[in-house]
Amino acid sequence: MLRRSLLGMALAAGLATGFSPGAWAFPDRTINLVVGFAPGGSTDITSRLLADRLGPALGPNGRVVVENRPGAAGIIASDWLRRQAPDGHVLMLVEASSHALAPAAIVGGTRYDPIADYTHIAIVGSGPMILVAQPNLPAATPQQMVARMREGQAEQLPFASSGVASMPHLSGEMFAHAMGLGGRFPHVPYRSGGLMVESIAKAETQWGVAVLASAAGQVRDGRVRGIAVTGMERFPAFPDIPTLNETALPGFDLENWFAVIGPPGLPQPVVAQLNAAIREALGQAQLRERLLTAGVAPWTRPNSPADATAFFRAELAKFQQVVARTGVKLEP
Repeated sequence: MLRRSLLGMALAAGLATGFSPGAWAFPDRTINLVVGFAPGGSTDITSRLLADRLGPALGPNGRVVVENRPGAAGIIASDWLRRQAPDGHVLMLVEASSHALAPAAIVGGTRYDPIADYTHIAIVGSGPMILVAQPNLPAATPQQMVARMREGQAEQLPFASSGVASMPHLSGEMFAHAMGLGGRFPHVPYRSGGLMVESIAKAETQWGVAVLASAAGQVRDGRVRGIAVTGMERFPAFPDIPTLNETALPGFDLENWFAVIGPPGLPQPVVAQLNAAIREALGQAQLRERLLTAGVAPWTRPNSPADATAFFRAELAKFQQVVARTGVKLEP
């Protein structure tokens, strides 16, 4: 507590006297990039790809390590983050689950405000969800999958997700809702997208709507069947997989995204340095190619901290509208 108070006084004094990152030599130790899921899922994969390039972009003292704090689809780690020291050495890679979906769709909301309780630094990328199924399920196309789900017994078609109130949870419910079958299929939550997809590969569950980055490898090697993506257009790394919009469910459009945030009150010079380093990393061809291969489209739109905050506001409002339109609510 004393260290945090002294740090806060020092930062306040530095800001008042023209503080600059150079004067403080930020970063002065390892930066922890927290992920609210177990290893192997989309957020974990994206964070590790980013960390490899972000450290060098921060200069000679730049070193970024990924720290997994799984639980409740990122909600637990998000709540923890807002109470950390605002010195820039503890950051979090978040996705739509914890900072747009959960506050809008979970019954009772979250204990944190996704806008007011954090410092928004930069958007990293986005990508569609992907409808995947156990390879032996007699459904190879979106139309066949819809027919199978409408005709089969719901209790024989449990769907997996990466946790209650996660994007795969909402996506599965929205997919069922679009067919007029909302609430019928048993939901089996796991601690990460990687574990979710593995459960489908092992036939512990039958299907799910995964974040593309979680399922890309297993779709490529045939361990799960990639049936359709949820964006309005096909994803460049998987051009042969159609969209739900063009096949079975016209107008179905759902996308996940990833962003870097910090605790509230990060000094503006530190935020500016982090933002510049993230944008520099995203400008490197090797990182962009690796993200695309993993199922994440690197962010190309305006990406200042103010842009990031505006994006978070817009996404929260969008998911609030989705909940109001569909009536889908998720139990905590």
